[in-house]
Amino acid sequence: MNTINGRCFRSGERNSSPIKSGWLRQLAFVAILLIGAACATESAKKTGDMDKKVNQLMSQMTLEEKLGQLNLPGAGDITTGQASNSDIAGKIKAGSVGGLFNIKTAEKIRDVQRIAIEESRLKIPLIFGMDVIHGYKTVFPIPLALSCTWNMDAIETVARISAVEASADGICWTFSPMVDISRDPRWGRVAEGGGEDPYLGAQIARAMVKGYQGDDLSASTTIMACVKHFALYGAAEAGRDYNTTDMSHIRMYNEYFLPYHAAIEAGVGSVMTSFNEVDGIPASASKWLMTDVLRDQWGFDGFVVTDYTAINEMIDHGLGDLKTVSALSLKAGVDMDMVGEGFLTTLASSLDDHSVTINEIDAACRRILEAKYKLGLFDDPYRYCDLSRPAKDIFTPEHRKLAREIATESFVLLKNDNQLLPLQKGGTIALIGPLADNRLNMPGTWSVAADFDQSVSVLDGIRNVAGDQVNIVYAKGANVLPDSIAESRVAIFGKPTYWDTRSNEAMIREAVAAAQKSDVVVAALGEAAEMSGECSSRSDINLPENQQALLKALLKTGKPVVLVLFTGRPLALSWENENVPAILNVWFGGTEAGNAIADVLFGDVNPSGKLSATFPQNLGQVPIYYNHKNTGRPLPEGAWFQKFRSNYLDVSNDPLYPFGFGLSYTSFNYGELKLSSAELKGDQKLLVSIPVTNTGKVDGKEVVQLYIRDLVGTVTRPVKELKAFQKISLKAGETQTVEFEITPEDLKFYNSELNYDWETGEFDVMVGGNSRDVQTSRINWEK
Repeated sequence: MNTINGRCFRSGERNSSPIKSGWLRQLAFVAILLIGAACATESAKKTGDMDKKVNQLMSQMTLEEKLGQLNLPGAGDITTGQASNSDIAGKIKAGSVGGLFNIKTAEKIRDVQRIAIEESRLKIPLIFGMDVIHGYKTVFPIPLALSCTWNMDAIETVARISAVEASADGICWTFSPMVDISRDPRWGRVAEGGGEDPYLGAQIARAMVKGYQGDDLSASTTIMACVKHFALYGAAEAGRDYNTTDMSHIRMYNEYFLPYHAAIEAGVGSVMTSFNEVDGIPASASKWLMTDVLRDQWGFDGFVVTDYTAINEMIDHGLGDLKTVSALSLKAGVDMDMVGEGFLTTLASSLDDHSVTINEIDAACRRILEAKYKLGLFDDPYRYCDLSRPAKDIFTPEHRKLAREIATESFVLLKNDNQLLPLQKGGTIALIGPLADNRLNMPGTWSVAADFDQSVSVLDGIRNVAGDQVNIVYAKGANVLPDSIAESRVAIFGKPTYWDTRSNEAMIREAVAAAQKSDVVVAALGEAAEMSGECSSRSDINLPENQQALLKALLKTGKPVVLVLFTGRPLALSWENENVPAILNVWFGGTEAGNAIADVLFGDVNPSGKLSATFPQNLGQVPIYYNHKNTGRPLPEGAWFQKFRSNYLDVSNDPLYPFGFGLSYTSFNYGELKLSSAELKGDQKLLVSIPVTNTGKVDGKEVVQLYIRDLVGTVTRPVKELKAFQKISLKAGETQTVEFEITPEDLKFYNSELNYDWETGEFDVMVGGNSRDVQTSRINWEK
């Protein structure tokens, strides 16, 4: 069971008695004090040792060597044993490189690290980074899919296994987690984040940082996390990547900053800047973001790295030449320049003309050296280069087993008329679609270290799970996109889509013939893996027209059709929802996608995923999200259309699938919502409880969600906000009473003066299985 801000009791279970003996409480208190004092002493010693080491090094460093620590070039591929002859070797020897990224294998990294340790003057080790986003060799579901598990233990496990595998291959730093809130599914990088909600996003941020960094960052199986993209990258205008972001500070603090802040509170070691501008200034030059907010308000003590060439890109933003924008970035609080080499090549000149100070350069250099110290690289530069580890720690059967289990938990059952799913393990299945037999697309976007050939396709998964009990008739039926040029744009990064030169009509005829021989049709349709991700914005979020034509033809056969939907974003599926009897959204499930999909299709696993992002009825509703404001002319709930109210002429305000939505093969009944009090004062605690019963015939999991609405405030407040949730497991017929504890801390928000506090008044407390279908009770809480 996964529990956030709450407890859960099975029916008939009684609370254990509290400790009543005063001397026991005193003893426990003394023990806590002693432990705390010991921890503080040890922490102070570590900090003192680190300061001594860093001070010693910096006293010996030339200006050029200090600037070298701020330089993060891309390594490219390096042939094992030939590192000394590579283009980067000369810079490393000269002390002009602080770290490298996108080089992998322990053997190659050991070769490169040896150059820094044995052939550079001060023997400062390099830090090695990589985009380990949702797994390393063992690939887990894309981050948007992981967020739909609502299972923080599972998400932490993903990060933990990713760290184990990456560190076994020489990597000690990952550019993850991405925690950008996004309410615009046109934006391709929605696939890399945790959806639209700041509270859920914050829980995910904490779980990811904990999984990557563990309790000891210097351990050989942990890696440093890098929260990104600071800030507001997910709010790009028109959903077009790298585009302008413009919003009020009150919205930043209340709706977008929380996941970043949560990562900082969790101890994340590094922060990556975003490409977009904030308040008219590109993030990499924003002192307000990188110093005032990040360090002064939030107390961040790690280092800040830019995204790929973000400093250089400020030239096109219109802030000046490379020398100017590099100085602006350093002064803003950026410590490391990814790829652009503006710091390396211009800061010495800027120092000469007093555009920057030596103190600013020293501060950035110190933060990089401190990160290396925290990673244990000064004690053992080769701690991540144990050549015996890859064989035993990477792509293991246990890791693949967990990847399969977690993938099943990420799938969201969107529709299931007449209990079409689960399928029987018998008869004939027509498996149709461009994604039915494409193992290379299963890992999804940003799976840079994956061995795609080891991934499991839907076809292979059905064969593995159903064996010879099921006869499979396969047909491709359609290309991913109707246009070969458009499809070539997404058949990249080792993930071909295998363009079929036959006409659409010929492929559909073949698919219909296959369907007519079957008992049921499984249509594997949707996006290719690289239709979402970086620079994969879409102006049309419908199913591609050629795939929809195929789906219509399959439905005309009269055979029951199950749509297995691949996507990296919310799609507009109004026609599909109206016409297709069963829809299972499988996102991109990673290495074990095909096996996991088959596990759910045949009912070996009951789906339990819940949406972390709203699905619109059509693109015109975008941006659409559950925690919106009310307006002064709100449309009554369930109504449409009323003149002079906030609504559309041609579509209701309702989403197609609301935030938190997801079906199951069983059914859950919510009993009476109970509150410990309707009148509260000061620091009292509100206990909220509700019995939940599995009223179906199979075991299942349900995510019980608690929302609060602040009805009157000094600033306008959302119609509801997620404040707590629990994921519970219920056997058929079982009841559990789910209990949440709410305190004034859960009522706080940033007011117009950006003060974080709560206000006296009435609040609606809502509990249910999604953001739409809730029970509501009202309370009054006085200060």
